Amino acid sequence: MRKGAIFDVDGTLLDSMPIWENASERFLEELGIEAEPGLNEIMFRMSLDEGAAYLRSAYNLAMTDQEIKEGVLGVIRDFYFYQAQPKPGAAEFLERMKERGIPMYIATSNNREHVRAAFERLGLYDYFEGLITCEEAGAGKDAPVIFMLASERMGLTPPDIFVFEDVIHAVRTANRAGFVTVGVFDPASSADNAAMRAESGLYLHSLENWERFRNFAFDAAK
Repeated sequence: MRKGAIFDVDGTLLDSMPIWENASERFLEELGIEAEPGLNEIMFRMSLDEGAAYLRSAYNLAMTDQEIKEGVLGVIRDFYFYQAQPKPGAAEFLERMKERGIPMYIATSNNREHVRAAFERLGLYDYFEGLITCEEAGAGKDAPVIFMLASERMGLTPPDIFVFEDVIHAVRTANRAGFVTVGVFDPASSADNAAMRAESGLYLHSLENWERFRNFAFDAAK
């Protein structure tokens, strides 16, 4: 089995999706302000700039929109630098991939600094040959650019690479580009479970299930 692997970060390797849902609530808590019920849902529908304007108005904050935005981003940064944890089985899964000589790459929509800080703190960074972000690729995961760039840097073609993702739009993009997809369950995208199961080459409820991936990978390599 001489395959490569491209891994998403948030929701796939890191248990980090909640920070994107409650960063504004945490920001208000740091100011000693109790957030209204349902704030997470309100903020989810807004851009960062729109959210900052909403927080300033709704909570009568004596801050500029830019200061609020930087405060929310600071909450997110601190989470990755000091708090983010791997999903169950992630470290062991990467170790087993390394033992089998499978080169691995990171492809993330997140900030490079955040991911590197979290992975270095958790001892995960050295498992990977490199890291590319959607910002660097110039496109989100609705387009295959990030996956194609990672595959080129690995010196492999899409059919020789497993792409691990937790969201359906990224799985669909990787499928269209000819990669072998491995869907990974995350509570944040549970509404798409049926589609993830149907459209992923393999669907894992947890990275603790190495044996299921091993069997699939050997079968796929035949």
